[in-house]
Amino acid sequence: MPADHASFACGAALGFLGDLATGDPRRGHPVAAFGRAAAAAERRLWRDHRGYGALHTALCAGGAAAGAALLTRAVRGLGSRRVAAVALTAAATWAVLGGTSLGREARAVGGALAAGDLEVARERLPHLCGRDPQALDGPQIARAVVESVAENTSDAVVGALVWGAVGGVPGLIGFRAVNTLDAMVGHKSPRYRRFGWAAARLDDVAGWPGARLTAALATLAGPDPRGAWRAWRRDGGRHPSPNAGPVEASFAGALAVRLGGTLAYGGRVEHRPVLNSGGRPVESADIERAIRLSRRVGVLALGVSMAARPVLRALTGRPRALGRGGG
Repeated sequence: MPADHASFACGAALGFLGDLATGDPRRGHPVAAFGRAAAAAERRLWRDHRGYGALHTALCAGGAAAGAALLTRAVRGLGSRRVAAVALTAAATWAVLGGTSLGREARAVGGALAAGDLEVARERLPHLCGRDPQALDGPQIARAVVESVAENTSDAVVGALVWGAVGGVPGLIGFRAVNTLDAMVGHKSPRYRRFGWAAARLDDVAGWPGARLTAALATLAGPDPRGAWRAWRRDGGRHPSPNAGPVEASFAGALAVRLGGTLAYGGRVEHRPVLNSGGRPVESADIERAIRLSRRVGVLALGVSMAARPVLRALTGRPRALGRGGG
């Protein structure tokens, strides 16, 4: 295996294990630091205009990816560049992955539901998604958690690994920057309808391959592959999000539950199509099943990204240049 591919494989595996072992720290996380910088840039640049939003997205996401590229180049000049490349890739992978924290927050809500403490479940739900929890009953909260686990498996795990396979450390960092910007300004509130348009569209593009891989792996790894495939094929395109649709539909079919329907975000009500309409309503016990499926999908995605990187580098015509330096 060429040095670059071995460095990426070792670093990605170590970063993945690091996320499994520690999850996200409560303080000092690099993504939180990026969020603060993006918020500061927004305060200076905000206008109710798509052009200013595009400039904000280019500066923040482009700056993060460019900084990662410069750091990667600097590592190549070190005497022990292979060790440094592995360490840099491991640190970047750990920083951008969020699978363990996702499972931790989902279990917190599921535990509250299992204990019959609906108020605690409502208090914990905003840690996972932006829905208004006050009007939700137990099954509706459980459904929201399963949908969030499915969508964030793509956003916080698989998508990052896909772009890591494509672009190494800059790919990892760039994808997470785009995804974070979308979460910050990409929603359809009056303030961000125009300003956040570029971040939302860029996130749709960046998330497209990871969402399809997530759906495929959920189909393969889930307890009902046929059900997952049928739901993905029939319902994946009905969701208003081009990337959440395939992922949530495949999870719904794999778990034999029904997702989608009416929900509320920040005071506005959305009536979304039902995914896997033949499934049963979600129960609190399905949260743990969704977490286990998410973990299996993440492990498989790590293997796919490690195996695919040599092919992707060959297709882009840069294996020799990268082979001299690592990560």
